[in-house]
Amino acid sequence: MNDSPNPADATVDQVVESQWQFKRAEAAAMEYSWADSYRQLIEAAYTEPVLRALYPFTSHWGLRFSTTTGPLMAAVGPVVSANGDGDFGVGTGILAPDLGRFTTAAEAVACAVRELPSDIGPVILGSALRPMGAG
Repeated sequence: MNDSPNPADATVDQVVESQWQFKRAEAAAMEYSWADSYRQLIEAAYTEPVLRALYPFTSHWGLRFSTTTGPLMAAVGPVVSANGDGDFGVGTGILAPDLGRFTTAAEAVACAVRELPSDIGPVILGSALRPMGAG
């Protein structure tokens, strides 16, 4: 059962907050060797107001942010990752921490915030996927 609000019945803020709560619960339930670092990353990002206002999603366990809710994302800003060795990376691509490696999640999140474009608009509801050939 999915407790996420139905975008047709929810405000954008409710959908974004629901996704954050899902990410936090998902991180809390993980049992991987790197789960503690991942939890730290999710919680650090959640405490940052500018990131908490964006729609969070993951790709290859890298935390990303979008200005649209799912299923079609409009990714904005860098990718933040918790690495298996306990450090955190920030980068322009999914697997390359080319913007820096940090010893704490808070430092990585601060870097991500600095790298966000200054003209981020408010999050909007994403549209539903259409079957191939549907117009």
